[in-house]
Amino acid sequence: MLDSAAKANIAIDIASAMDYRQNDYNPPIVHCDLKPENFLLDEDMATHVGDFGLARFISENLSQGKSNTIGYIAPGGKASRSGDVHSFGILLLEIFIAKKPTNAMFKEASSFNEFTSEITTDDQALNHIIDPRLFKNINDGSPMQSLSVTSSVSGGSNSSNCTSHSYRMEKCEECLRAVIRVGLACAAQNARDCLSIREVQAKLQEIKKSLLCS
Repeated sequence: MLDSAAKANIAIDIASAMDYRQNDYNPPIVHCDLKPENFLLDEDMATHVGDFGLARFISENLSQGKSNTIGYIAPGGKASRSGDVHSFGILLLEIFIAKKPTNAMFKEASSFNEFTSEITTDDQALNHIIDPRLFKNINDGSPMQSLSVTSSVSGGSNSSNCTSHSYRMEKCEECLRAVIRVGLACAAQNARDCLSIREVQAKLQEIKKSLLCS
């Protein structure tokens, strides 16, 4: 079972690969089919993006490129930078919730977004939404993971590591809420409200700084 820091590393690797292909590759490329099956972990736990069968160059007629994967398709279904970011947002939420967007538990909500967005208004909902296994190391008192909070998450100044159970649990929840907010911002229904993948990568890097593994 991967802990929070390992999952954050996976998300950052994916965002970094997307950022390179969207902003540094010439011509820019959109993947058009981001989903868990298209990412592989090597023996060093580095994440590699695969299956570019539906990928499109930005210079092409992007309206011809569409994802075939239900649950990860951006509103409108057109291939675009924002479409890939939307799919990444759904993927990010899935990584930390451990449920696919097509899971039966989301049927009562109008969308995967609606179900997860309750976390922004009800902190207590966190433990019911986030994969509970992410709290296992802390609940067991394991020394594997200690957490500190940075200004990007708490709004305050950097603090030193604290090993108390309650402190680590509080900071773990703060970091996980921050990840969920990034995922929701990526998966915004209105493409104009969607973050760029470069912004996403920067936010995830800041959150990662709060996940210190001892």
